[in-house]
Amino acid sequence: MPIPEKIKEEYSRLVEKIEYHNRLYYVHDRPEISDAEYDRFYDRLLQIEKEYPGLITPESPSQRVGAAPLPSFETHTHRVRMLSLQKVTTPEEFADFDRRVHEGLETAEPVEYVIEPKLDGLAVELVYEKGILTVGSTRGDGTRGENVTPNIRTIRSIPLRLSEEAAAKYKRLEVRGEVIIHKGAFERLNRAMEKNGSAPFANPRNAAAGSLRQLDSKITATRPLVFYAYGISDINLPGLPDQFTAMQFLKSEGFRINEYMEKVVGIEQVREKFERLETARPELDYEIDGMVVKVNDFKSQDRLGEISRAPRWAIAWKFSAEEAETIVEDIIFSVGRTGIITPVAKLKPVRVSGVTVSNASLHNEDEIKTLDIRIGDTVIIKRAGDVIPDVVAVITERRDGSERAVTMPTTCPSCGSEVHRPEGEAAHRCFNAACPAQVIERVFHFASKDAMDVEGLGGKLATQLVEKKLVHDPSDIYYLTREKLLPLELMADKRAQNLLDAVEVSKSRELPNIIVALGIFGVGETAARQLASHFRDFDAIRSASFEELVSVEGIGPIIAQSIIDFFANPGNQEMIRKLKAAGVVFPSYGTADSGDKPLSGKTFVITGTLSQPRDHFKKLIEMAGGKVAGSVSAKTDYLLAGEKAGSKLEKAEKLGVKVIDEEALGQLI
Repeated sequence: MPIPEKIKEEYSRLVEKIEYHNRLYYVHDRPEISDAEYDRFYDRLLQIEKEYPGLITPESPSQRVGAAPLPSFETHTHRVRMLSLQKVTTPEEFADFDRRVHEGLETAEPVEYVIEPKLDGLAVELVYEKGILTVGSTRGDGTRGENVTPNIRTIRSIPLRLSEEAAAKYKRLEVRGEVIIHKGAFERLNRAMEKNGSAPFANPRNAAAGSLRQLDSKITATRPLVFYAYGISDINLPGLPDQFTAMQFLKSEGFRINEYMEKVVGIEQVREKFERLETARPELDYEIDGMVVKVNDFKSQDRLGEISRAPRWAIAWKFSAEEAETIVEDIIFSVGRTGIITPVAKLKPVRVSGVTVSNASLHNEDEIKTLDIRIGDTVIIKRAGDVIPDVVAVITERRDGSERAVTMPTTCPSCGSEVHRPEGEAAHRCFNAACPAQVIERVFHFASKDAMDVEGLGGKLATQLVEKKLVHDPSDIYYLTREKLLPLELMADKRAQNLLDAVEVSKSRELPNIIVALGIFGVGETAARQLASHFRDFDAIRSASFEELVSVEGIGPIIAQSIIDFFANPGNQEMIRKLKAAGVVFPSYGTADSGDKPLSGKTFVITGTLSQPRDHFKKLIEMAGGKVAGSVSAKTDYLLAGEKAGSKLEKAEKLGVKVIDEEALGQLI
């Protein structure tokens, strides 16, 4: 059916009008019309599209509600790599960066920089071809990301098309920026999640990342995502000679840019802006963890170039870890899978660096004595690296005499057995292998991703299984049945079957995973791979002598004795027998002769966020004859660096260690 010209004109006006008001509302925060009037325009648009579906294009405002779910995300290769930033944390380190910029540009004049907050979200790239948004992708490893275009289209602060002038001038424009969720919107989202019976998100960044990576874009459309542009990929576009001009251009095209973005000259102005931004941080309605500083002039950026995966012309000046005051409401003692008793401070909930903190580990008895911490104390909490909460100080002058001192328990809080502090160790331990708290932690550890990877067996289910006496040691999970599972809380038919299927799949894990799963004291992922690579057979490890064990690189006397003690324990012997009887395969690992493999004799260290779990790359390297170490040294041959590589990358560059990405690793193999 032909579409009348009158309808085409009305439809075009409606699209333009709705996008105009979208921009005012979602980008500039200054709506000009009421919600009712906006709804009237939008409803008319939908009515026309229903009658004349031939008018609908991917750029229509109606297409922001999401499309049909995808089976998986396709990979998108960035035309220009999305680099990560090196970081500094002190004025002296920033001065060193400024000095390197001056040396690289061979100038003594103050350098012009553009500064803006470092948003804590998910980096994405938007590709516009002839003015139309064609691809939206995540950063990924910098070279390849995930194509999340249907989800990107749902974010109303992202223009679906550019102006006619921009479309004519730039046949292809690649815009980069950060997807975030504002603090207020995050709290409302979490309240709604909890009301619907769903688990709340840990923080706004996790919420943004999880929302953008939904296979069902209709879910993404319900999430309050916001996009802030921070740059373009091409520094040779006509009319855009520098970063500041490019940002003003993006603003004119309807992109949201940060209100603190500005141009400054010289190191002193940068320092002043950094201090102001750090002061303003608590009042912002979004999470930031520092300030990004970029050389403004694009020609100067090109001249400075890049090092490894980071530019020489930009730096992230990170804030020191945020601190907050709170009160210690209690000190409890938790029991880990190896029997270690850990004191935990239960805190009056307080937000630190965007996360609500209610617990902090006090590590051991020595830490309690050093801090002189008591129940009722006012303390200062700091998130180390903006991740792990720590009690850094007690404000003793706030004490009023009601505070209560604590001592380490003499009996296990879980099973009542006597607690001991072995000579030379800082930790107190319960040595009862049947201690319920230890069994719960061992079962949870056994099912974890680096071990047997039993999907669906988390901490809550592990607790139920032990408390209901369905599981006495990890091997018992292979003897669970649907009939045993169904009476458990929140356990329906489908969930029970999914768990049983996951248990069955886990029977075919690799030898290092099985060694990790056993939970031998001191034997983590790295030691497990060293043992598997050296002995290649489970029974050879189980029967190895002390001398044979200490000959394995990375296995010292303490771990060697721990391995011998573990396999000598009758309870552990019975657990292994039950695992084998249940059909768990204890496979050989690798081959005896690795001398002619491509990575033989080469030592690798892995850092940063990669496209696959680190375990995946460890396997690749070790099966190709290489060795993976935990820290960079002069003996390291290669550093495999992913996104957000930190101190290991810096150390590798200082030592002259070759830094490679995933693609280069593939070429080596």
